[in-house]
Amino acid sequence: MPNSPTLAPVAARVEAMPHPRPAPRAARPIRIGLAWHSLDSGNLGIGALTVANHALAREAALELGLAPRFVVYAPIGGDAQTLDLPDTEVFAINRRTLLARDGFLASVRALDCMLDIGAGDSFADIYGPRRFAFLWLTKMMTSWRDVPLVLSPQTIGPFEKPVYRALAASAMQRSAIVFARDRRSADVARAMTPRADVRLAVDVAFELPYEDHSVARGGRRVRVGVNASGLLFHEAEAGTNRFGLSYDYAAMTRALLGELCARPDVDVFLIAHAISARDPRDDDSRLADRLATEFPGAERVPDFAGPSQAKSFISGLDVLVAARMHACIGALSSGTPVVPVAYSRKFSGLFGLLGYDVRLPETGYDAPRAVQHVLDAIDRRDQLARDVEQARAKVRPLMDTYRAGLREVFARAVAAKA
Repeated sequence: MPNSPTLAPVAARVEAMPHPRPAPRAARPIRIGLAWHSLDSGNLGIGALTVANHALAREAALELGLAPRFVVYAPIGGDAQTLDLPDTEVFAINRRTLLARDGFLASVRALDCMLDIGAGDSFADIYGPRRFAFLWLTKMMTSWRDVPLVLSPQTIGPFEKPVYRALAASAMQRSAIVFARDRRSADVARAMTPRADVRLAVDVAFELPYEDHSVARGGRRVRVGVNASGLLFHEAEAGTNRFGLSYDYAAMTRALLGELCARPDVDVFLIAHAISARDPRDDDSRLADRLATEFPGAERVPDFAGPSQAKSFISGLDVLVAARMHACIGALSSGTPVVPVAYSRKFSGLFGLLGYDVRLPETGYDAPRAVQHVLDAIDRRDQLARDVEQARAKVRPLMDTYRAGLREVFARAVAAKA
């Protein structure tokens, strides 16, 4: 019958008619918590972690056909302009909101999963019991609500006292995946919790977006950025030295600036990467102002509006000397040679993982030798530039490990609620 000459014209017209198609299904929403990130921290390193991890999580969700929404769990009232991230709200963490019936637990209940980055290096006992208690309790409360918990790439430890080790191990054991951003942290986590799913990744701040100003490099004058740490400077001046540096950091910084400012072919830029209006002991900005007065040959770079702006400026330097680790990451990830001034094992862990070993170590140097170490590194910046490119090549597979883990957890979380 379909081949009948009488019905053929009708069949042709029916075939040509538009057929109704089923409406496309709306993307399944996924609600993702971002614990111990920050939208307004004066420490641009924490801002870098937040922007980059938000972007990575958003990318992973979209690849799965999901519509992500985010809740940032952090203290509020920071010293920086609030970052504007799409589809994101903020839950203020404090003692009251953690204990209130309609507080943290109620908010977490609505999540599909939680990504806890521990402010990069705060899942440790070196910052005191109060900070550890907050970071530990939020992890445990998330697991009590049966919300999948991912420890995003971070430094794990140190945990010197048995009670801290036991509590930290209990939190990691309840995590879906523990991502370490260096091998030593991974080893610490595996030794503490052999049954936990511990994976080696890399600091997410390598993914921080920026504007490339590398065209400014390689001119007649060498552009050297110096990020002096207000925290380390205060420790040296107060004589406390709780990070155990073998040299006087304040004396080393002043001697280095004196040497650089005396060089006729060098432009020196003073850079703040952590700003704290409430705690002058941990404020790079106040210190940069002081050093600009002491060394008028150096240019004081105005405080940056956010982490991407800082990275953009750093990308135009010939070399950076920095004590804030995320200033160093901003340099390395934008192709700028950098001399990290280390004050904890997180420096050797991260840069050792990438095979970039030019840091000024915490011990083994007095101030004059430390200055010479930095100056020698600046003089061989061409070799450092090649080392930087080799290090950057190692970042991608490590970051892909994290991306794959996010997709895995997101897929499981959505399937569990289907």
